[in-house]
Amino acid sequence: MKKNQLPLLLTSGVAILLISTGVAAYFLVQRRLLRGRAVISAQLVPEDVLLTASISTDTEQWQKLQKYGTPETKAALQEQLTKLKDRFLKANGYNYQEDIQPWLGETVMIAYLASGTPAEAPLFKPPDLIVLPIEDPVQAKQLLAKANSTRQLRARNYKGIRIQETKQNQSQQFTAAVLGRFLVVTQHSQTMEQVIDTYTGEPSVAATPGYNKALSQIKVSKPFAQLYLNMPAFSATLAANSGRSLSPENLAMAEQKQGIATKVTLESGGISFRSISWLKSDSTFSHRGENRNSNLAKRLPADTMLMLSGGNLEQLWRNYLQGAESNLLTPVPPDTLTEGLRGTLGLDWEKDLLPWMGGEFLLGIVPASDDVLAIPNDSQFPQLGAGVVLMVLSRNRSQAEKSFQQLDEVMATRYQFLVEKTELEGKTIVRWKSPLGGISATHGWLENDVAFLTFGAPITSSFFPQPEALLTQTPLFKKVVPTKPNPNNGQFFLNFEGTLNSSNLNLPPLPPQQQPLAEAINGIGVTAAVSDERTTRFDIFVQIMSSDLKRDAETGGRGDAEK
Repeated sequence: MKKNQLPLLLTSGVAILLISTGVAAYFLVQRRLLRGRAVISAQLVPEDVLLTASISTDTEQWQKLQKYGTPETKAALQEQLTKLKDRFLKANGYNYQEDIQPWLGETVMIAYLASGTPAEAPLFKPPDLIVLPIEDPVQAKQLLAKANSTRQLRARNYKGIRIQETKQNQSQQFTAAVLGRFLVVTQHSQTMEQVIDTYTGEPSVAATPGYNKALSQIKVSKPFAQLYLNMPAFSATLAANSGRSLSPENLAMAEQKQGIATKVTLESGGISFRSISWLKSDSTFSHRGENRNSNLAKRLPADTMLMLSGGNLEQLWRNYLQGAESNLLTPVPPDTLTEGLRGTLGLDWEKDLLPWMGGEFLLGIVPASDDVLAIPNDSQFPQLGAGVVLMVLSRNRSQAEKSFQQLDEVMATRYQFLVEKTELEGKTIVRWKSPLGGISATHGWLENDVAFLTFGAPITSSFFPQPEALLTQTPLFKKVVPTKPNPNNGQFFLNFEGTLNSSNLNLPPLPPQQQPLAEAINGIGVTAAVSDERTTRFDIFVQIMSSDLKRDAETGGRGDAEK
């Protein structure tokens, strides 16, 4: 499937990938509740798989999924489904009610193999294999018999198991075999042989250390899907496609993580992802630090666009150092950060800053007020629509004051900023003004030794000395930021509508095919915690426009599941 054929909702993309195989198609909106077949299906998938997804075939679940989105995204999704249904079911002589529904089980597993995914990312192509549970073997055999009569197939045996393959062109070929109570479908003969090897005794993903334990620890009712990401395979694939090389030592470090397991639930307000990540049993890494909820989010104004908070900045930094060299997703190497700070501001991160700012922290993006945006802009830069604020619970106020004094001196002498003390609401703050205009910054103190630094548009009055309305009391924040795990060691909030869909931030436009999806998302929330030295947990909630969401807004509720 080409990239421009992807549907507008990620989870619906999984359905369309299933449809595109020409065998498993439109059944996904037709079946019963998800129960326990996922682990059994996993016993057929090779251990070195990159990604698996076990998806419910429950009718009610798929009806709920189809309620998400704007009229534009719903129409686009329905158009895709109809085209694919006609192309791959009707065109091949299949009828869902007659050929598929009678024998299909409760969950379908799709998988992407590490060996089959180097050129293209998962979900941008059909899966490498599909495992379909068979509830009625007789009816399933009738489907294969019908395929024999309507298509050119050839049969062969591998390890005593009969395999049927098409003789059509490369884009339309498929390979199928019945393994016990499952029908396995792939587009590659070699992949089918790998599955049969697994079926006859080679290690499966179900035997991965920690796999079953992680899934059992995620307590949800009626999950729509279960996902597994094989981190060693992911690291190797990422290294092969990134253009960056890892030394053998760093590659070994990258493979210390074992996997991430996720259960997906569909709620009336959006989609919830409850996840656990774990390290290998022989990993030399460990998750350090205790879970300490940060209260700094209560100091942000209600119109905050983005918030990232944590209970221990020092530990976050240590963890960043521990895996940065081996993590190809690391946005900025630690040395680049520390050297950049030293070169631009003359401050040593480890000696001058971290000792006093290693506890609770918060990073936020706050929009400029309407009166600020209304002021004529006579600077050389575009008018900034928002500012960034950093808040830190100080461990040592005198040391913090010394660091701020150093900053003031550097900004005044090296960059010719106007540095002045001023009064705001009867309290003293320090303001920096750029000689070129367009950029301003402030720093000062909030109650209880909380230091703050702002940069960008002037936003200090929105939270200093305290906001008129709190971010944490807004309906969107309360709905999207999960309350569990509790205690936690970090939270994230993004007002999607106010940020990516805002006209005041001077952000580059999204590609046309992605814009409808962005307009359908209201907000994203994340809460994370360390479970033990080997395990972390994180919950994600994505609020999507839907008819149920409108009803919740009227009643003040979030949805039908506990956060």
